[in-house]
Amino acid sequence: MQVLTPPPETEPDTRSHLSDLEFGQLALPERLQQGIEAAGFGRCTPIQAKTLPIALSGHDVAGQAQTGTGKTAAFLIALFCQLEKNAPGSAKRPGPRALILAPTRELAVQIHADAEQLGKFLPYRLGLAYGGTDYDKQRQHLADGVDVLIGTPGRTIDFQKQQVFTLRHIEVMVLDEADRMFDLGFIKDIRYVLRRLPAASERLNLLFSATLSHRVLELAYEHMNDPELVRIEPDKMTVDRVRQCIYYPSNDEKIPLLISLLRQMDARRTMVFVNTRREADRLQAYLEHNGIHAQAISGDVPQRKRLKMLKDFVAGELPVLIGTDVASRGLHVPDVSHVFNYDLPQDAEDYVHRIGRTARAGAYGDAISFGCEEYVVSLPEIEEFIGRRIPVVQIDPATLPEIKVPLRRPSKGRPPPRGSGSRTGNPRRNQGGRGNRS
Repeated sequence: MQVLTPPPETEPDTRSHLSDLEFGQLALPERLQQGIEAAGFGRCTPIQAKTLPIALSGHDVAGQAQTGTGKTAAFLIALFCQLEKNAPGSAKRPGPRALILAPTRELAVQIHADAEQLGKFLPYRLGLAYGGTDYDKQRQHLADGVDVLIGTPGRTIDFQKQQVFTLRHIEVMVLDEADRMFDLGFIKDIRYVLRRLPAASERLNLLFSATLSHRVLELAYEHMNDPELVRIEPDKMTVDRVRQCIYYPSNDEKIPLLISLLRQMDARRTMVFVNTRREADRLQAYLEHNGIHAQAISGDVPQRKRLKMLKDFVAGELPVLIGTDVASRGLHVPDVSHVFNYDLPQDAEDYVHRIGRTARAGAYGDAISFGCEEYVVSLPEIEEFIGRRIPVVQIDPATLPEIKVPLRRPSKGRPPPRGSGSRTGNPRRNQGGRGNRS
């Protein structure tokens, strides 16, 4: 029996991920429209179609949207339009005219790249402020004057306190992944920044969050000017575009099974999710020792190495990227072919965030999950959340490869067996339940 992923029980929803609204219908400034066309954008995604008319009319927006739905282009287009409405021109020291705050340095870098693309025919100078590297270089660039500042909270506040720039001239404020700001403990920093901006009524405010929870809405109503709430259903859209399946390996079968699948599918741009940083490092050691080039991304990795890692992954030179939800949240990587839930997440929403990495902007992809002994208890909540049962694939232990154990054995757990001797099958059938195995 093969362990290859079989066709799913149902094909993904083939409906278009785009709306009927075209960017040309929005009467955008000519130079901005040129950038949009050069980027290959034609019709709006649902979040763009719902938020842009509101923002272009000068009203604040609090939008529920995840990465991969087109929200970055939505707030960048609104931002550039607002700057174009007012007196154009180069930055005037000592402060920027627009501020975008993101929870992670990788997301800030990606937003900056998108802004360069959409604004390539506009005269505005862009600046970056994020921790981990290039301190003096960033400081000097911002001191020279920028129109649009994109940064993480800590480094932005650092430069502001040194009076490298002032926040008194901000005309557009964008807060991306607001829920993640709370998760990472940045909310005090966010409030510090918001209180140093012009009054909410004197600027355009745009907030985006995967969930418009009570705490996010409280922040929005406190620091925005009567924002209009926009909600879409990215969760369902993402799930509909992903071919999903699940295996039930024992803990000792997980690494042999993963290596077998990666070899058979000729992995090229694959993300593997685990629940702990320690397990990410352990898994990297095993994959590398068994001939599969993989790297684990975490907060401990130096910034330059992280950026190089992401660059190599996007370029296809690094076929497998391993990470936790904390390390990987906010990364926008195009054309991810497969996502592995090596460990099932303990939160159902994290499952959707993970598999959405392989269904960006209307693309399709494959998500393979392992319902192991330790984390299979999360499966009922996940299936209830996505509204469907995940197709089950059987494991034939005879097809599992022999595994080479790293010379410097990782500290967690024992090495997996050499492809045999473990129990297999569907634990739901065997136990009459949800995979609880003794």
